[in-house]
Amino acid sequence: MEVETSGSNDGLSATTGLAESADAAGGCRGSRKSGRWWKDPRKEKTSNLVKVKPLKSSWKNKMKLKSGSENVKKLQTEIREKMAAEKAALVEAKKESERRRQENLRKAEIVQVIKNVHKLKRAKKKQLRMIEKRDTNGM
Repeated sequence: MEVETSGSNDGLSATTGLAESADAAGGCRGSRKSGRWWKDPRKEKTSNLVKVKPLKSSWKNKMKLKSGSENVKKLQTEIREKMAAEKAALVEAKKESERRRQENLRKAEIVQVIKNVHKLKRAKKKQLRMIEKRDTNGM
């Protein structure tokens, strides 16, 4: 192995070329010390960078969220109770109207007391189906 000391040097020696590459890599401000040319040079100090919002929230915000959710829950329970009350009132009104209808039917119907039992034996099936037994003592 022969090292050529004379000849075309291109103005650089082996030792000066290494020093210049080190200066280019880490010597000038803004360039990376590692020599990674694809990385952007740092423009600001880390203390000047915008702080990221912390994962935990403040006590005021927690209490505000809690009171807001409690208000929503109260409103939901009020709405549910209101709807249940309306439904119960509707059911009660239906029962009352049915009871009044039955009462009105009883008042309007014509009652005829059958004293002769033989008439029942002579009656046709259709007529027997229409007959209802009632207590006549209250009349």
